[in-house]
Amino acid sequence: MEADYVIVGAGSAGCAMAYRLAEAGKSVIVIEHGGSDAGPFINMPGALSYPMNMKRYDWGYESEPEPHLGGRALACPRGKVLGGSSSINGMVYVRGHAMDYDHWRESGAAGWGYSDVLPYFRRMEHWHGGTSGWRGTDGPLHVSRGKRDNPLMQAFVQAGVQAGYEATEDYNGEKQEGFGPMEATIHKGERWSAAKAYLRPAQKLGARIVRALAQKVVMQDGRAVGVSVVRGGKDEVITARREVMLAASSLNSPKLLMLSGIGPAAHLAGHGIEVVADRPGVGQNLQDHLELYIQMAATQPVTLFKYWNLLGKAYVGARWLLRKDGPGASNQFESAAFIRSAAGVPYPDIQYHFLPLAVRYDGKVAAQGHGFQAHVGPMRSKSRGAVTLRSADPADDPVIRFNYMSHPDDWKEFRNCIRLTREIFGQEAFAPYAGEEIQPGRDVQSDAELDAFIMEHAESAYHPCGTCRMGAADDPDAVVDPQGRVIGVEGLRVADSSIFPRITNGNLNGPSIMVGEKIADHVLERQLPGANDAPWISPRWETAQR
Repeated sequence: MEADYVIVGAGSAGCAMAYRLAEAGKSVIVIEHGGSDAGPFINMPGALSYPMNMKRYDWGYESEPEPHLGGRALACPRGKVLGGSSSINGMVYVRGHAMDYDHWRESGAAGWGYSDVLPYFRRMEHWHGGTSGWRGTDGPLHVSRGKRDNPLMQAFVQAGVQAGYEATEDYNGEKQEGFGPMEATIHKGERWSAAKAYLRPAQKLGARIVRALAQKVVMQDGRAVGVSVVRGGKDEVITARREVMLAASSLNSPKLLMLSGIGPAAHLAGHGIEVVADRPGVGQNLQDHLELYIQMAATQPVTLFKYWNLLGKAYVGARWLLRKDGPGASNQFESAAFIRSAAGVPYPDIQYHFLPLAVRYDGKVAAQGHGFQAHVGPMRSKSRGAVTLRSADPADDPVIRFNYMSHPDDWKEFRNCIRLTREIFGQEAFAPYAGEEIQPGRDVQSDAELDAFIMEHAESAYHPCGTCRMGAADDPDAVVDPQGRVIGVEGLRVADSSIFPRITNGNLNGPSIMVGEKIADHVLERQLPGANDAPWISPRWETAQR
């Protein structure tokens, strides 16, 4: 069992790398512990709450009890299936803001500024939103928009404009800031995962998938030469003639590095692991987005609640199975917004997903019946956590400590999110539809009351990243250099959301796929020419919040 390149993880970045390397004539093996991505739970967009709660498709990780969230352990789903988390996520497609990537470049990730990554976003996209020089139209990843025929979708955007915010036709184009249509990795009514976009084409070009649990990277004289796996109950080694690439997620990639002897020396020694390279940054710098659901009762029966019964769900499922249309063909996130929290903030730091139903991610619906909600949260929390080893046994889950809300600014930012959302829901556009506030509720007003609500109800948006931070090769806390090479060893790279120096603005699937695309080019010693498109920044950002 050997190939030029051995990739661990058939997720967003791993699938993209497999395709680009196979396309260049390289032999590729992809190791994936999970199984098939076939079946309606994954492929029907409207069923998105199911796969992320199914042991069959999810690693089933949980955070340690979070001290600033009342000791709650938060669910941390990661895809254990072909396509990885792109097969179980909410399918929302966000590139991130241009200034996110310029921040990466300034923090030591040379060659990862917006001008460097924009060509990769264009290369990967097949955008169905019209013609725009900002977007790609013939890439493998289909990106589309929902029909937005529910009147609440328009009401949300109108309310934002009435409150004084910008409108935007394309938050993934020149202008992220504002209210407008949301985009999704959905094609012809089905989820369009990285497995469909990249892995199937890679297999046609000769890439092989091996179902196995990766235990560690096999090192010889400071060089990665293969991956030790358990396959069919037996231990074996899959040999890499050129390089091993970890694309196992921001939770499993640092875990594999540490099991392989690469990480904080004292932590490894404490678990009896021989140290190959002392990299104190492995597992550190863990970041995520937290969000709240601000829920309103609806005074008209225009929400998706009408389908929230046995007959309704049967209708939605049957219509999707027969025609790939109807409510099941959308993730129902069809309107979005990115706004700035205050004057002096140069680019958006709050994101909205709008949903015409009052429901939780686990599928539990609000008792009030018809309702709608906005998912809202700050984009750039200053809190940092860590992923560490529970033991030297590869079968053990890693220890995941997000340390959510540990920075005092987080509380101020979240209170601001709630108050700004209430103002938006109070606009004239919502007057025909908005009833009582379900959550937090009208009586929750003071800072202390809002803080108690945040502590009890803040949920992860499932965007963990940053645990194998990319930086300059001489940065003692960086884990990989700007080509994704693990610093201090040979023949080993990491390419997934773990290499993000700082979390991007919005959902992480798009940026993770871009990382796979770009690292593949670094491996092949080629690079797309830079772009010089200048993004829209509010001319009033220094003096006005909107």
